[in-house]
Amino acid sequence: MTRLAGKTAVILGAAGPGNLGQTIARLFAREGARVMVAGRRPEPLESLAGDIGGAWAVCDITRKAEVDALLAATVERFGPVHVGVNATGWGLVKPFLDTTEEDLAAMAALQFHGPFFFMQALVRAMTEGGSIIQISSATATIMLEDHAAYMGTKAGTDHVVRCVANEFGGRGIRANSISPGITESPMTAKAFRNPAVVESFRKEYPLGRVGTQDDIAAAALWLAGDDCFMTGENLQVNGGLTLRRNPRNQEIIDAVTAARAKREAEAKGA
Repeated sequence: MTRLAGKTAVILGAAGPGNLGQTIARLFAREGARVMVAGRRPEPLESLAGDIGGAWAVCDITRKAEVDALLAATVERFGPVHVGVNATGWGLVKPFLDTTEEDLAAMAALQFHGPFFFMQALVRAMTEGGSIIQISSATATIMLEDHAAYMGTKAGTDHVVRCVANEFGGRGIRANSISPGITESPMTAKAFRNPAVVESFRKEYPLGRVGTQDDIAAAALWLAGDDCFMTGENLQVNGGLTLRRNPRNQEIIDAVTAARAKREAEAKGA
């Protein structure tokens, strides 16, 4: 298929093998886009770019000069940018009272300042209009314990997305967020190794399963395409999770404990 034929896409946060940025990059390339992938590690970026016939660049989103250089290199290589996806993130899990000044500075740099820089650079590079896509989180809307810094920075960036959509819509630039729930990825690998943890989340999903990277990539593809008449919105691509809630920490602990006890009892019975 060629839903993105003739378009140039920049995907930042694609340096982790098997992560969401890579999944989106592969889909966009299959749909005909010229894809520039970026992140902090050269080896996986070079490999990914080779696989999809795209280009790659090292870029730390927290450094404005590197973000500006990324977009300049993309324009030099491919011409005007039509799609920009920020799939960077860091899942800091820490109690509110234990969160340090250094933690907050790191979270703000990665999940507020960096996306702000990226959107500024994208607006300048989108001389033919385009679509800006920010990967947010269901937790920017609903609660999850020990995630205050993560949730706050994601929610703040969602509002910046709305500002960009409002200010630059007249130039044909759309800006939207996508909010997944818990999704299997390198960042959540530890949780997904324990079925009891995943089940604690799954039962809160009206559609009966947790989301996949393919679900999120499909939503990003729609947002990137010309048939999308939406801007300034936060798409809750999480199977209805935000109609309900995330589990409490104690509920997860209880589920893991119960599953362990069940396995031990079955082992003794065998």
